[in-house]
Amino acid sequence: MNLQTLNSLSETEFVSALGGIFEHSPWVAEAVVRDRPFASVSVLHQAMVQVVENAGVNKQLALIRAHPDLAGKAARAGHLTDASTSEQKGAGLDRLDDAEYERFHSLNDAYKQRFDFPFILAVRGFDGKGHDKHSILASFETRLKNTPAQEISEALRQIARIAELRLGDMLGQ
Repeated sequence: MNLQTLNSLSETEFVSALGGIFEHSPWVAEAVVRDRPFASVSVLHQAMVQVVENAGVNKQLALIRAHPDLAGKAARAGHLTDASTSEQKGAGLDRLDDAEYERFHSLNDAYKQRFDFPFILAVRGFDGKGHDKHSILASFETRLKNTPAQEISEALRQIARIAELRLGDMLGQ
């Protein structure tokens, strides 16, 4: 699909197409559907990020909590969205040994206990080079020292990066 096609979809089709860009949060696409046509993918992305920024803390936390743990039980059980599965696989998180899986599980638990939401990191980079298990573990360790306010802000920043990558994939950017 390209941006011109996306802009020409019905409201229902548009929301359906973009509903997963922000993990399990079609309300973001619903909030921008009437702002079409978008002049560029970047403009569309910025409009969607602005919706999230203006959504208020309760909706922001719901969006953050809609994301899966990295290398968590849902990933091992195959219960992630296609996009999340691909992103985690690209970082090698589908090839962890039992000890590595336990380390991720322990850090996921510690992070959720501290912040009450999952650790979120855009594991894929724009240059095709993203994080691997070592850099993800280092990010976990560093970010566990942050304040809750810092982590909400960082989680939303990471979600915006993930959405930008997903939009690029979908719209050929």
